[in-house]
Amino acid sequence: MDYSSLEFYKSSVDYILDVQNNDGSIPWEIGKKLDPWDHIEAAMGLAIAGKKDETERAYKWLRDNQLTDGSWYSEYIKSEPTTKRRETNFSAYIATGLWHHYLIFQDEEFLNEMLPSLTNAIDFVISMQTEKGDIYWAAEDGKEILDDSLITGSSSIYKSLECASAIFKIFGMSTERVNFSMARLKESINNNPERYDRSWDSKSRYSMDWYYPVLCGIYDQDKSIQQIELKWSDFIVEGKGCKCVKEEPWVTVAESSELVLALVRIGLLSEAEELLDSLHQWRDNDELYWTGYVYPDDKFWPIEKPTWTAGAVLLAADAIYNFTPGSELFSKTWA
Repeated sequence: MDYSSLEFYKSSVDYILDVQNNDGSIPWEIGKKLDPWDHIEAAMGLAIAGKKDETERAYKWLRDNQLTDGSWYSEYIKSEPTTKRRETNFSAYIATGLWHHYLIFQDEEFLNEMLPSLTNAIDFVISMQTEKGDIYWAAEDGKEILDDSLITGSSSIYKSLECASAIFKIFGMSTERVNFSMARLKESINNNPERYDRSWDSKSRYSMDWYYPVLCGIYDQDKSIQQIELKWSDFIVEGKGCKCVKEEPWVTVAESSELVLALVRIGLLSEAEELLDSLHQWRDNDELYWTGYVYPDDKFWPIEKPTWTAGAVLLAADAIYNFTPGSELFSKTWA
């Protein structure tokens, strides 16, 4: 098998296209729920395959379903919201997706078309930043803000703010407010850990809290390598992938793919490629990736093949094999 060929991932691309609805929305599976973050992750997978029209339909769905405050609801079924919660990292991720689209297609006209939606989304996210620099994880109708912050979500927001800053520069817009928000957020994650997981148990047992600050450029190079080495044995199951939760015997394809991106960012290329190679064993006979594998039971769980998992694998493969000009999305700093 030639893992370095985009053709190897064709089934994943075709699957995302099959699941995408006529209105552009990309749920997890046919007829299942959609959340804005995973919708964008799947759309980026389509962009890597050169599916420009379908990718743009996905972003236009976001434009058409954006709320007046610039956010989106956290879950939809058949494009109808099933919750009143609005998560900040979900809303911010449009910036990462649009910058990825621009890196690949260099379409300034489409970027300009989406600029009002992007600006409104970033306004919502920054409005949720506290005076301590952290960003509330969500708001909910009738509850205003939900008073806590997440390391993983905030790291993702940081990367999205960076991508928004890069887009604003193209159009000669001021980036001062966005860059100031980024600096405060980065300082908060690095130096004020007490601002995170204030009202629930620490999420440090989740691998995403381990690698997301590395993936999104929160830590410098030395701290990034130190952190990866510190918890490698906690989360990596050699030959199988990255665990989602430290104490659970369950490797997951999407988390493993994101870790690949983090490793590429800090120059651990052989480790990244070895990790990506290990994930292909978790493809079914239809060449689609299961969510994860419970290795003591020799069972796939849950029994689903999400579009966002396919998108994450495509992003990881692009980062290693450089299929597109978007391959450096997470490995470079753009602001």
